[in-house]
Amino acid sequence: MIVCWAAKGGSGTTVIACALALAAARGQESTLVDLGGDCPAALGLSEPGGPGVVDWMTSPTAGPRDLERVAVPVRDDVRLIPRGAGKAPDHQWARLADTLIAWPGVIVDAGSGAPPLQLHDAADLSLLVIRPCYIAIQRARRIGVHPTGIAVIHEPGRSLSADDVERAIGAPVVVETRLDPAVARAVDSGLLVARLPRSLIMSLRRAA
Repeated sequence: MIVCWAAKGGSGTTVIACALALAAARGQESTLVDLGGDCPAALGLSEPGGPGVVDWMTSPTAGPRDLERVAVPVRDDVRLIPRGAGKAPDHQWARLADTLIAWPGVIVDAGSGAPPLQLHDAADLSLLVIRPCYIAIQRARRIGVHPTGIAVIHEPGRSLSADDVERAIGAPVVVETRLDPAVARAVDSGLLVARLPRSLIMSLRRAA
């Protein structure tokens, strides 16, 4: 399980999580769990109208099969578990983590801010998505959760390098990619699934 999260909004976490799910499939089904609520839009899907992972968490009797039933297809080898409605109950994160670690190819978009600790601790990779920005780095250091890997999104004009980010956060950079207009165009036109830019796929192979 890979849990993607960011110290501040606008870092690119949702696109990275969606791209990881698409790139990770490779002959086996991958599951994208949307805790932030933006994955359907990023993937060019209609907003799911049914229950989601939060609704599953609020039901103390719901089991793993019930969580699978709320999934919606993205393509033949990728499914999305939408967020659903309401606030996730804090005491149910461990149950969700126990369910997800039993599945292969799980990618979680945990949004911005500290990820749920139970998911962070259970993850094979807790991936901080960040731009080489001093403010983002400072916020990540204050957040109190230590990632096991970092995805650096390079953008023009920044003076900080991936090595600077790695030293400041104290975790290895496992993904480096650049702001690519082709990625923005794919998301804006709803074609990320069909036209995932090769540059992004190649940069994610190491993590996926």
